[in-house]
Amino acid sequence: MIDTHTHLCDPIFNIDRAIVLAKARQAGVTHIISVSETLADVQFNLKLAEIHPELFPAAGLYPANLDLEEAERIGALIEKNVEKLVAIGEVGLDYWVVKEEEGREIQREIFRTFIDLSLEMDLPLNIHSRSAGKIVIQMLLEKGAQAVHLHAFDGKASSALPAVEAGYYFSIPPSIVRSTQKQKLVRQLPLSALLLETDSPVLGVDPDARNEPANLSIALDAIAEIKNCAMGEVLEAVTENTLKLYPQLKTDDNY
Repeated sequence: MIDTHTHLCDPIFNIDRAIVLAKARQAGVTHIISVSETLADVQFNLKLAEIHPELFPAAGLYPANLDLEEAERIGALIEKNVEKLVAIGEVGLDYWVVKEEEGREIQREIFRTFIDLSLEMDLPLNIHSRSAGKIVIQMLLEKGAQAVHLHAFDGKASSALPAVEAGYYFSIPPSIVRSTQKQKLVRQLPLSALLLETDSPVLGVDPDARNEPANLSIALDAIAEIKNCAMGEVLEAVTENTLKLYPQLKTDDNY
């Protein structure tokens, strides 16, 4: 299994990160994408990837961070380290946190910059779109974004369909077991558009407990049940989808 969106650089894992990764491997998780929210995250994720071969770094700026200068510095770091990165992320829009139109326009400006950089650097986008899914998809389509991963999409399935038609992907976390919205999304989207994620340390089965990549199979099981498919069929499909979007993960004899 491949966990396509985590925050393994989060300080909450500083005490036992190696143990968390060992548990993930025992649970069948072979590859983990660790996204960034700040410049410091990018730098730490790059270091972690040198220590832990199962970790693959992504570089981005959390949408609620309205710092144009930091976005520019992260962009420069992406250009410098493009061969070491598997994605630009997480980036996007968050209209749940940012309510004022002035702040939202800054978000959109930063997001446009990262979309352009994705096309220029030929890197996938790993996207956050809380309460802004429809607008995010519209911007991606207008910009001609090619390789797109929408994580923990919280919009209606009808809003997601144009993205599916464009060949974009949607990752599903373990919180699907308590989210009717995620269940509806999986029910209506094709397997060919789905990926797995944990969003560790959040979006677990218990919202008050730390989530870990070892819990990835919970999302897999839920998809299989909703789709009335064998778990092996779902795993084969989501793995194929993931490797299409993230070809850099084909690094060992497993694939």
